[in-house]
Amino acid sequence: MDHILICLFQRGGADGLNMVVPHGEAAYYAARPAIAIAAPRPGSPATAIELDGFFGLHPALGDLKEIYDARQLAIVHACGSPDATRSHFDAQANLERGLISDHSETRGWLGRHLAATAGTSDSPFRAIGFGALLQPSLRGSAAVAVRDLTQFTLRAKPTDLPRIRAAHGEIYRGEGLLAGAGQQTLAALALLEKLNPGQYKPADGARYPESPYGLALQQIAQLIKADVGLQVACADIGDWDTHVNQGGSEGEFAANLAEFGAGLHALYADLAAYHSRITVVTMSEFGRRLTENGGGGTDHGHGNAMFVMGGGLAGGKVYGSWPGLQAEQLDGPGDLAITTDIRDILGEIAQKRLGNPDLDGLFPGYNAFQFRGLVP
Repeated sequence: MDHILICLFQRGGADGLNMVVPHGEAAYYAARPAIAIAAPRPGSPATAIELDGFFGLHPALGDLKEIYDARQLAIVHACGSPDATRSHFDAQANLERGLISDHSETRGWLGRHLAATAGTSDSPFRAIGFGALLQPSLRGSAAVAVRDLTQFTLRAKPTDLPRIRAAHGEIYRGEGLLAGAGQQTLAALALLEKLNPGQYKPADGARYPESPYGLALQQIAQLIKADVGLQVACADIGDWDTHVNQGGSEGEFAANLAEFGAGLHALYADLAAYHSRITVVTMSEFGRRLTENGGGGTDHGHGNAMFVMGGGLAGGKVYGSWPGLQAEQLDGPGDLAITTDIRDILGEIAQKRLGNPDLDGLFPGYNAFQFRGLVP
């Protein structure tokens, strides 16, 4: 069976330093007197959740500790894009294109992967992006973009549907880009009618967040269980641009983390029988500045943390070389330095999980890959 990659983008620049807390670093607490997460203390729900004696999870991410302890969750810290921009638009676009210098290349890194492996599946749901628009990483492939599978349907009276389907079939008969797109859409509609996504019941008591993010994860799980040929799925969770009133163990950032973690845990529980076939990877365009600002938030930074979840990983570990948070160790205006290029992580997953050895095709111009051993 094909391996399935699920990419989750934390749009807005998530604060990796409060997400995966370096509680063993005194400079972290000196720079964040109001919003730092306290070091782990047994019995205190407002402190970091211990991971390895130096790092801890934000208390709102308690759902992830079970997965970490089961060695099906790996964390990479001081990771990200070497691109120095602090612009959301530019950083997201560059990351999703695969950090290539040729700006005329509009395809995403996943789009290039799907195009290079096109013969492995003819399913209309081989690749799907949940959201108002297709994720840029999927551009260049025949991916479906949808907000909600229950709304992806022909709107007509039931008595008129056979006639409408037949008419559409005639319109899109033949070859060419338009005909191919039409045929793919009609095939997707036919599959969804059989799936009836509105009646899906998650397994093992899994409870997805009642949000677009939670719905996307739930419907990804349904497609996986239905064995429709899904190979790549993308979804987003936003509101990470916490310039003001970020909060510490409670507040806006904590609430967003709780939703983020609950979704990952629900997916993990719901797909228990599929862990060996699935890899989930999370990313954000950049991290946040070390020092909190006057508005109780953090400004755009550089290095960040990311999660990789799935069966068969060398999980239960925080990967990456920690650069330190002393002034002379910071990047630029005062940001966490990057010691792991995100392409090293994505490349390792692409080669070892997706079976695509052509990393130069996915990330043109990058030839310094250093796999971290997340995938044995």
